[in-house]
Amino acid sequence: MMDEGGAVRPHWLPVLDGLAALGPAEVGRRFQNADRYLRDSGVFYRLYDDAAGVERPWPLSHLPLVIDPKEWQALASGLAQRATLLERLFADIYGRGRLVAEGRLPAAAVAGSREFLRPLVGTLPEDGTGLGIYAADLGRGPDGRWWVLNDRTQSPSGAGYALENRITMGRALPELFEQLHVVRLAGFFQTLRAGLTSLCRSVDSRVCLLTPGPLNETYFEHAYLARYLGFVLVEGADLTVRGGDVHIRTIEGLERTDVLLRRLDSDWADPLELNPASRIGVPGLVQAVRSGNVTVANALGSGVLESRALLGFVPALARHLVGRELEIPNVATWWCGQPLEREAVIADLDAFVIAPAFEPTLPPLLRSGSVVAAELDAPERDALIELVRRRGVDLVAHEAVKLSTTPVWRDGRLEPRPFVLRVYLARTRDGWAVMPGGLCRIADHIDARAVSMQRGGRAADVWVPSEAPVAPVSLLPAPGHVPIRRNVGPLTSRVADNLFWLGRYVERAEAALRLARLLAARAAERERRGTVTTRLIEELLLAWEVVDTPPGTMDLIRLSVRALNHHDAQGSILALASAARRAASVIRDRFSPDAWRALTELEMALSRTVPADVTGATVLARINQALRITASFAGLAQENMNQLAGWRFLEFGRRIERAINTCRFVRQFGVAGAPDEALDVLLELADSQITYRMRYVMVAARAPVLDTVVLDSSNPRSVTFQIERMREHMAVLTTRLVREPTSPPERLLLRLDSGIATLDASDIDMLDMIRAEQTLMDLSDAISDRWFTHRGEADETP
Repeated sequence: MMDEGGAVRPHWLPVLDGLAALGPAEVGRRFQNADRYLRDSGVFYRLYDDAAGVERPWPLSHLPLVIDPKEWQALASGLAQRATLLERLFADIYGRGRLVAEGRLPAAAVAGSREFLRPLVGTLPEDGTGLGIYAADLGRGPDGRWWVLNDRTQSPSGAGYALENRITMGRALPELFEQLHVVRLAGFFQTLRAGLTSLCRSVDSRVCLLTPGPLNETYFEHAYLARYLGFVLVEGADLTVRGGDVHIRTIEGLERTDVLLRRLDSDWADPLELNPASRIGVPGLVQAVRSGNVTVANALGSGVLESRALLGFVPALARHLVGRELEIPNVATWWCGQPLEREAVIADLDAFVIAPAFEPTLPPLLRSGSVVAAELDAPERDALIELVRRRGVDLVAHEAVKLSTTPVWRDGRLEPRPFVLRVYLARTRDGWAVMPGGLCRIADHIDARAVSMQRGGRAADVWVPSEAPVAPVSLLPAPGHVPIRRNVGPLTSRVADNLFWLGRYVERAEAALRLARLLAARAAERERRGTVTTRLIEELLLAWEVVDTPPGTMDLIRLSVRALNHHDAQGSILALASAARRAASVIRDRFSPDAWRALTELEMALSRTVPADVTGATVLARINQALRITASFAGLAQENMNQLAGWRFLEFGRRIERAINTCRFVRQFGVAGAPDEALDVLLELADSQITYRMRYVMVAARAPVLDTVVLDSSNPRSVTFQIERMREHMAVLTTRLVREPTSPPERLLLRLDSGIATLDASDIDMLDMIRAEQTLMDLSDAISDRWFTHRGEADETP
């Protein structure tokens, strides 16, 4: 912001004048509104260092980084040149390999990177390019010169956050934005979208954004960019390779995709030919790439260009591959895999920063990623010299870069902080398009040499002013011209599968809670434990693997506690609640914050330690709390969730599980052979006591009880009620999604309906309930085969 003489640079003056005109109070209010907008929009960033993977609110620095237009033109030209250079380098590495053969590039500087993927050699796209989007991390020295600190070619992140920064700052400081004629970002994203869409081989093919999933640090950005660009957000499990083509698994069938905008590392993209430990890739993807049936941007293996070892050779390669010197030099780097360079580095060690050449870290000295040699004590310095001599091929030395600063707003005043600028470029048929702005990352400390969002940095919008007004280009529709739509795009099979099992897990947890409540109530009432009904409850808990203790071997209080939170029992209520939260965590955008909070609170309530002297009343209170939470989640899903196909699969899971549980309750407590007092237990488990008492005003009798919990279509807990709801959902789903006259799920549901409808309450026996349970489980499998796994066709695998 300041020049050498301490005066404000001209392109910053309107910003300072604008802030002064607003006044401190209004500026504070604007910035608070910006933070509230980001929070309400759910913009977050995941911290890897935290064991729980904490989602940190997006840390926006409220002042933009303003870059002089002439300075920006020089940056754009230099970065386009560098992108062309790296594209040609990539083509040679995975193509003819002339640079290594001619001795211009050491083979170890390429093959030493784990991102050099030999199965991809010779698989470049037909046009010979491999980079669809490129980003460079730039640092500016105190003397005003810009340097390339790092190249980002694997799957450059942050463009979506840059867009969110722009939208937020445009809302916070609209007067300044218009006064400076800030160049808009939408044109860049239009170019990116058009370039990727043009690679589709047919009009009915979709472009997908391939994400590692919700646990990735920038997952919010993946989802945001997919919505903004109109692409389908998919994980590896959403895709399948069939007949050499890549298809999206959707509930409406397989849809072909020709283009993948990749946001997971190459090595994890295909467990068949790359990393066999990957569970987030697409089996057969490399073969589909090799066959030319899918374009991946950026191309698999492009991460090799990010290795620091190559930085030492880029200046010379520029003269060879593009015919001129680099317009923007990268930070001076020496690869220690060469004897002369290695000895030169050791001789003048204090002048360098030592960093890994390929791997992110090298223990123990480089545990933080790099080390400033001049800051080491004598023993550490000796250890570093030994490391350079012994493992020089894995190390680089680069000059220590001091970053210039940009102003930040702290406690009502401006303070300087070092920054790094990430600029994005998209490939077009006519060359490279440069985003007029980027993602500015700002350090929290004045003496920082590197900036990391994982270590507490902040982000800022980047403004490139224009002398003339700019066209109001935007991919977002104007408020008065937003088209009405009631669909949210294709529902992937993975999302539908998780919704279905979320419904089952929550319903199963509720059934287990009701069983545990019966035990806790008996313990609170000091009931003698030898009753037949209590033994039947314990037997069912053991059969469902809620507990692993045989009946009669543990007092009722401890047994009910064990049912709640026994970590080793896969069917414990805590395990079921955790499974429900995991299923929901990968589809969080489908739920309101309240619904997600209910699932989190359920798991937390069950996992709390129970004191050794706990009483039956205390356990009963905790169970009732958990039951209220499950009821609140069911209500939120019913009343607040859009009742489209996804909601119907959630409902299907709930209805199937409730019907299975009710059948099992009838088998255990309602059929001939069970004691009469067990009928009261059956009514309580089916939450039907009030319904029964209002009708009969008498002690429980077998036929009326079975009619209430099995055949009564007006009872929301009865088996018949569940079947009728499932028929409603099936009618909607099969009308949209099934082409054959009667699908397997329909046939099973018809068989179940007719089997239950022909029962007489007086004659219901064990075999009737076993048949119904089995049909319900077959129905669950048929739904999975038909809509989730598409098991009708075999995956193509080498």
